[in-house]
Amino acid sequence: MRKLKFSQAINEAFEIAMQINPNVICYGLGVDDPKGVFGTTLGLKEKFGKDRVFDTPASENAMTGIAIGASLNGIRPVMTHQRLDFSLLSMDQIINNAAKFHFMFGGQHTVPITIRMITGRGWGQGPTHSQNLQSIFAHIPGLKVVMPTTAYDAKGLLLSSIFDDNPVIFIEHRWLHNLESDVPEGDYRIEIGKSKKISDGFDLTIVSMSYMTVEAIHALEILKKSDIHCDLIDIRSVKPMDWTTIFHSVKKTGRLLTLDTGVGQGSVSSDIIAEVCHNCWSSLKAQPERLSLPDMPTPTSPSLTKHFYRRSEDIINIVSKMLGKDLDGYALIDRDGLPHDVPGDWFKGPF
Repeated sequence: MRKLKFSQAINEAFEIAMQINPNVICYGLGVDDPKGVFGTTLGLKEKFGKDRVFDTPASENAMTGIAIGASLNGIRPVMTHQRLDFSLLSMDQIINNAAKFHFMFGGQHTVPITIRMITGRGWGQGPTHSQNLQSIFAHIPGLKVVMPTTAYDAKGLLLSSIFDDNPVIFIEHRWLHNLESDVPEGDYRIEIGKSKKISDGFDLTIVSMSYMTVEAIHALEILKKSDIHCDLIDIRSVKPMDWTTIFHSVKKTGRLLTLDTGVGQGSVSSDIIAEVCHNCWSSLKAQPERLSLPDMPTPTSPSLTKHFYRRSEDIINIVSKMLGKDLDGYALIDRDGLPHDVPGDWFKGPF
């Protein structure tokens, strides 16, 4: 099977959706610029024309209102924010309009909007350009919240989101855009609300999301050398959540570690722990643990970010503690001198 980058898979999903349905449109800040929003929208304007692929003025609330009005009249808009932070200016439209219409009008109207929000970190990104706020959107009834990790999932979940009749918040971590995985050709859909089991084990359950799943995979490679084997579940969808898979795993292992790209308090990971304690209490052998960001604004300077973000070293350390082992993740993982605020030498920032 061919390999594609995450960004290429997003681009291919756009092309397929726009070929299937002429009412699918793609717009937002930077959609038709030379970089094509990290490469995800390159070539779409040339293929489908400026009436279906276009840039917009920097007025997020108005952009979202236009999408809602269009969707109520047969259009399937895909709106793009180059930063999740920018979408905060449109919260009234998202929460009080898009999420509510289907309910308020007795199911007679649908709002099939997909809103892409890009998050992530790196040099030059600070308190207002690298926030992970998926828990805010997960709190709103009427919204679906998707966070793909692999290129395969990015394509399949974006196609499902575009053709879903509900508003979908589609969150992409920018450290994933250049990661490759096997991606089939043509149209395929991944069910929103269905997680992916990445590895099997009986020692511990790790429930992860987005870029933290990549860090978890690296950690598991090291842990296996010490005969530690974990279930790793990539939730893929924050809302709806695949509780069945999570509960089944925890009942098997008796231990739970959640990994979150956001802060801990009020987080998705906190909700997972609460639900597991409520539904699997008798199966737990140890206190569930959570690995998330400190409850403070995201720092900018390298000296502060170095110990702010969580990586595979931290996952190894907390798993080791939960299992009563004596492993040091920072001694076991060699970063080859790569700066801590970039995922690889291919990464170019800040945008």
